Amino acid sequence: MTKLTALVTGSSRGIGAAIASALRERGVRVIGHATSATDAETIAADLTDPTAPSAIWEEALARSAHGRIDLLVNNAGQFSANPISLSDIQWLDNWEDTLRINLTAAAELSRHAVKHWQDEQRSGRIVHIASRAAYRGDSPEHWHYAAAKAGMIGLHKTIARHYARDGIMSYAICPGFTDTAMAGDYLASRGGAGLLADIPLGRVATPDEIASMAVYCGLDAPESMTGAVLDANGASYVR
Repeated sequence: MTKLTALVTGSSRGIGAAIASALRERGVRVIGHATSATDAETIAADLTDPTAPSAIWEEALARSAHGRIDLLVNNAGQFSANPISLSDIQWLDNWEDTLRINLTAAAELSRHAVKHWQDEQRSGRIVHIASRAAYRGDSPEHWHYAAAKAGMIGLHKTIARHYARDGIMSYAICPGFTDTAMAGDYLASRGGAGLLADIPLGRVATPDEIASMAVYCGLDAPESMTGAVLDANGASYVR
């Protein structure tokens, strides 16, 4: 049986590293991506560069054993404060960088994936790592992050609705706070324990928990589940 190949963006740490590891445990060939290459299986690319997503896709195809990608995991993200008190140009630069990394790059890679599967007349799956912020919003310093993740959900639902007939499935996961360096900095900046009081579960999610959901969506979820959005926020936001 031919080994499946997955492209996982933002795979060098946190949720992305956990997803890559969990997929490899299931026998999937994982081609990773990070801003700086950490090993021979990782493609180095800065997603603020408009040419990066196309370069990543082409390099991933070149590295794959049979010139194909079976699963795309859009995980790469940036989460940095953007106070409205900044200068106009600083605020806009931060906004555009975050949307390019968190949304535009995911859209470009999804486009390449959909075209690849259509051209090859084969099925494929996309898993989008979005955020609770897509539905609940975020802090006053993170308009850009919430907007990007809401856009990712719109992207995901559109792909699911229009390409299921081609055997192309799309799933999305919306974590709340997760125990990564990115979320840790945010928790610390906003009171730590005080924020945890807003999570009925009493703790944040772990990268392994999110990875288990991503692997399920990428490998095991029924096709009828395409278009679904899975929450993982400890009941801090229910809908």
